[in-house]
Amino acid sequence: MDVFGLLGNPVGHSLSPPMHEAAYDELGLDARYVTFEPDPDDLGAAIEGARALGIAGLNVTIPFKEAALDRVEPDDLAARIGAVNTLDFSDAGPGDPPTGHNTDAAGVRRAFAHHDVRLADRHAVVVGAGGAARATAFALADAGATLHVANRTADRAEALAADVGRATPSASTAPTAGGLDDLDDRVAAADVVVNATSVGMEEDRSPIPADALHANLAVLDAVYRPLDTRLLREARERGATTVDGAWMLLYQGVEAFERWTGLDAPVDAMNAALRARL
Repeated sequence: MDVFGLLGNPVGHSLSPPMHEAAYDELGLDARYVTFEPDPDDLGAAIEGARALGIAGLNVTIPFKEAALDRVEPDDLAARIGAVNTLDFSDAGPGDPPTGHNTDAAGVRRAFAHHDVRLADRHAVVVGAGGAARATAFALADAGATLHVANRTADRAEALAADVGRATPSASTAPTAGGLDDLDDRVAAADVVVNATSVGMEEDRSPIPADALHANLAVLDAVYRPLDTRLLREARERGATTVDGAWMLLYQGVEAFERWTGLDAPVDAMNAALRARL
């Protein structure tokens, strides 16, 4: 039996186990997905223990995504983002660190692709400057979008835009950044918008002025609880293409599954299992 799992603290809320278990069941794989909740100071021991036990792959979530970077051999994307969320032990020799990937960026790209949204040569606005925003910003820049980062604290937005610009030399236009004062104008002129903040999770609020939303816009809200946020409702009312946060969550898991197994993921089965828990 192959064992995969999740490292985090806490992990009781995670939707990864039912999603991955559904994939194993659908394909008839002899595999299981389990959760591990090590003390934050024991990350290195947890990764080495996983290797010793023959665990095939691990997802990594809060608070370990950045700290895990120093415990793995990151691929180019994970190194540029500065965080990993997927560990692969398959190519690591004895004593070698596992390979570290960041599938959150793939989750963004594949969520948009599922909704037939083209990112190349589009103007994109990312609201937020935290971990989800970093993965999103790199995903959009790598896909060829012109990027603007907006955040309540403008300094953090500017730092993220600078990081993306330095690490994405192929970009034809340097990312820009700022606060929220001109967000309505930025969104009104954009083709793609991503809310990478937690606004809308606890309260029925939107981080984006409703009047700025328009029919030529594709809007992804990284919030998936609730699935239908105020931002998505207001965007849909104006004719925009809307993408709920569960698609991003789904496709980061799909990407991890495919990296670990080399198989095409049963996306429909994984999606059904995920949405049954939301």
